[in-house]
Amino acid sequence: MSLQRVVVTGLGCVTPLGHSVRQSWSNLLHSRSGIVPITQLPNYDCDYRPHANSIPETTSVGKVAPLAEHSDLFTAQDERRLSTFAKFAVLASREALQTAKLLQPGSGAVDESQVDAERIGCVIGSGIASIEDMYSTSVQFHNERKRVNPLFVPKILTNMAAGNVSIKFNLKGPSHSASTACATGNNAIGDAYNLIRLGMQDACVAGASEACVHPLSLAGFVRAKSITTTDGVSRPFDRRRSGFVLGEGAGVVVLESLQHALRRNAPILAEIRGYGLSSDAYHITSPSPQGEGASRAISMALGQVPPSAIDFVNAHATSTLLGDRAECSAIRAALLHTNSSRESPLYVSSNKGAMGHLLGAAGAVESIFTIMSLRENIIPHTLNLQSVGGASGDEAENFQGLHFVMGEPQPQNNRYALCNSFGFGGVNTSLLFEKWRD
Repeated sequence: MSLQRVVVTGLGCVTPLGHSVRQSWSNLLHSRSGIVPITQLPNYDCDYRPHANSIPETTSVGKVAPLAEHSDLFTAQDERRLSTFAKFAVLASREALQTAKLLQPGSGAVDESQVDAERIGCVIGSGIASIEDMYSTSVQFHNERKRVNPLFVPKILTNMAAGNVSIKFNLKGPSHSASTACATGNNAIGDAYNLIRLGMQDACVAGASEACVHPLSLAGFVRAKSITTTDGVSRPFDRRRSGFVLGEGAGVVVLESLQHALRRNAPILAEIRGYGLSSDAYHITSPSPQGEGASRAISMALGQVPPSAIDFVNAHATSTLLGDRAECSAIRAALLHTNSSRESPLYVSSNKGAMGHLLGAAGAVESIFTIMSLRENIIPHTLNLQSVGGASGDEAENFQGLHFVMGEPQPQNNRYALCNSFGFGGVNTSLLFEKWRD
């Protein structure tokens, strides 16, 4: 059986930087930040201040602006039935389907003159799903003895982002949900890639959504010493890095077989050339110190593409002490040690300084930014990065040979780019994208 080539034809996102790909991408390139102190949240006094012993007031979050401007998309019934993470997914999916020219004019359903509804699937995951619904229902059930809302269970199920997107847009192919912590977005795209590659689908809506900015989740990550509480600034790779900033949002791509995309004259944005995944089998929260598992995932994603062909890595880089160091070691092992004669610089950047860490949605949004980088011949800089490395335990060799993009975007006509995502439990993923040349 011959394997299908898989291309990207649609992009959509909702991030702390904006409600669309173009808005989010523009703000990323122009050094704008979607991160705000929790003290500026409208519900700070009632929801966060009472827990100041668990959540320092110096904590910040990457918060999505209210979705009021998109009221045309959500009916009154949707407002009752959909959790916030599902709404994010629906909004990002509409943009992706519109970009791919797959929606009927004036209708919410896919255009069956463009794609067979039974041959387009939906793979959208989430790391935590709806922590707000879980928390508020639990408190009311315990303290007020209130009856549970009949929509409680449907609201908290991780697969309800995929389910609601499938219903909203009439996607009758497989409906599937990945949940691999912070690697979810890349895993969802990788699963969809394999469905199409194996000929099981012609097209697929794929990505992840997260609405996890909540006092309980923040308190948990603070207790785990993952969140920065010094000044609320995310500093990937920087010697002052002290943890990530919790963010929320969604990223969705439309994937199609190359044959199907060409047949309908679709706008091809990039090609997925490889997908790598592995497990550290080391620790539930800490990465393998030298990034051995991550290195294997990167090498698997490369396939037959030589390491020297990779000019840009959009790194997972959450700003944690251990994570950034291990990832840089992994990148060096996979892309530099195997090719000592490399002539072009290997650029490395992270988007999390500008929008925080979107947990399960991070890889999906960052894959979109990686594709935009290839299309527009520019690499976004890492916001807040001033001095690479130097944190406790860092060695110069952990970062040696890597060209970190800082200060301003780097013009670069890349052919290939990698997007990494890693998750608690030792999950490692890497996606390889190739620029589409008409």
